[in-house]
Amino acid sequence: MIGRLRGTLVRLDGESVVIDVGGVGYEVAVPVRTMVDLPGVGEDAVVHTHLHVREDQLALFGFASTDDRDLFRLLLGISGIGPKVAIAILSTMDANELRGVVASDDVAALTAVPGIGKRSAQKLLLELRPKLELPDAEIDPSGTRAQVRAALEGLGYQADEIGGALRDLPQDLSVEDLLRRSLQTLGKGADA
Repeated sequence: MIGRLRGTLVRLDGESVVIDVGGVGYEVAVPVRTMVDLPGVGEDAVVHTHLHVREDQLALFGFASTDDRDLFRLLLGISGIGPKVAIAILSTMDANELRGVVASDDVAALTAVPGIGKRSAQKLLLELRPKLELPDAEIDPSGTRAQVRAALEGLGYQADEIGGALRDLPQDLSVEDLLRRSLQTLGKGADA
C-alpha cells in the first residue's frame, strides 16, 4: 500500500498531479481543495495517498491531510459512493465541513456536490452519521443550518455563496443568529 508520497511536483492537471519520487512519476488524482494547497510545479510536495484497486485498474488518490484521506476511505465504504463521488465531496467541502453537514442533517449542502441528488444525500447522511462518531454536542437535531440554507436559497443566493457564508460560523448559534451573520458575510462579499 502506498500511504504517502514526497517528491517534486512535476505537473498540475485539472483533476490530477504528477509527483516525481526518485525518478518515478506517480499520477495522483486529488480533490480541488488539495490542488490549491499544493506548492508550484518544480517544488517539493507531500500528499497522503490511498491506492484504490479494481479488477482492471490501480488508481492513486492524494490528499493534503490524513484526516481528508481517512474520510475518503470512509466514504468509499458507503454503498453507491465510488472514488469520483468521494473526490467530488472532498473538493466541495473539507472533513470538518462534512462533519458539520452530517451533524446538522444539511441535505442541501450535499446536493450541491456534483453527482449527488436529494435521495443520495439523505442516504449518505443516514449512513455517515454513525461512522463519523459525532459527539452529541455536535449533533443538530433541529437542522439549524439546513433551515438557514433554505432561507438563504429562498432569498436567491446560490449554493456556493451559502456554503461560504456558513463555513466559518460556530455550530451552536440559533437560526436567527446564523441567518443574521450569514447575511452580513454575504453583504460584505457583495461590497467587495
